[in-house]
Amino acid sequence: MKFKKTFAALLVGAMILTGCSSKPNKKTGEKKENTKKPIKYAMVTDTGGVNDQSFNQSAYEGLKELQKEGIIEKPTYLESKQASDYKTHLETLLDSKNDLIAGIGFALKKDIEAAAKANPDQKYVIIDSSFENTPKNLIGTIFADNENSFLVGYLAGALTTSNKVGFIGGITSPLIKKFEAGFRAGVEQAAKDNNKKVEVVAQYAESFGDATKGKAIANSMYSSGVDMIFHASGGTGNGVIESAKENKKFVFGVDRDQSYLAPEYVVASTIKKVNEAIKSVGKDLYEGKFRGGETIEFSLKTNGVDVAYGKEDQLKIKIPNELKQKIEELKKSIAEGKITVPTEVK
Repeated sequence: MKFKKTFAALLVGAMILTGCSSKPNKKTGEKKENTKKPIKYAMVTDTGGVNDQSFNQSAYEGLKELQKEGIIEKPTYLESKQASDYKTHLETLLDSKNDLIAGIGFALKKDIEAAAKANPDQKYVIIDSSFENTPKNLIGTIFADNENSFLVGYLAGALTTSNKVGFIGGITSPLIKKFEAGFRAGVEQAAKDNNKKVEVVAQYAESFGDATKGKAIANSMYSSGVDMIFHASGGTGNGVIESAKENKKFVFGVDRDQSYLAPEYVVASTIKKVNEAIKSVGKDLYEGKFRGGETIEFSLKTNGVDVAYGKEDQLKIKIPNELKQKIEELKKSIAEGKITVPTEVK
């Protein structure tokens, strides 16, 4: 009996201790420590380079934001100087044992698809492209570039005083034609709403990294009477913006807010949330999810694209409040499907 009583007392004591240890510490309010290991996430740029002030730079900023959040290790990137670099860089990052490899730009489409098929255990994501039959270890991401291009087109069509505006593209492709198509449609709508005719001239530099050529094309356009240019040309657009400053004409940036490059002359920029696309896929993988075999779309409806106005305290053109209100109405109509923006040039 004495043994049974002693055992029972010990058992009760153990239960009490167990119960106490399972309760959270209300006084300290300590959170459960995150023991997840950061993933390795790397990217290959297109020929625009990581400091293109546009598309590639936005992608790399997304990686750095993930690093700050403790989700990835120090990010790695390889810059491509020419198209033949894509395959080599993808192989290098594969050998480095990365958990996720991103290809930045549609130009990498062919090479990253081939890499994914050849290495089914490696996970990949391509920014700004999709596939008919996406491999299970690859994610496609696309953006409704025609939608926010429509918005800057409307601004250009409403604000132009010469009634002649320009579009400068990087490499001729269905993707960049989406920008042009949206821009033209926006200009056309603004001209109709304001009872005027506005001419749109367009030219392609056939490069995303030739600022000298971008500047030469822009100089020619401005000399011909164009007073506003929208560029969709990556690093080539740095030359377009430089031309705007020198000619004291106006320009629209692309992919990220580029007003800091020419505060007096950048009217607005299309916003393409490449950084958010990069982060979304990285966070999913960190949480044990991977939407391989799918294409994720970013649009006005999903808040994946937008427009940012320039620095109004320095900008040498006034954007009326009623015009800004009109842009907000157009955003809503496009997001709700009341306005369908074309993706191809007529």
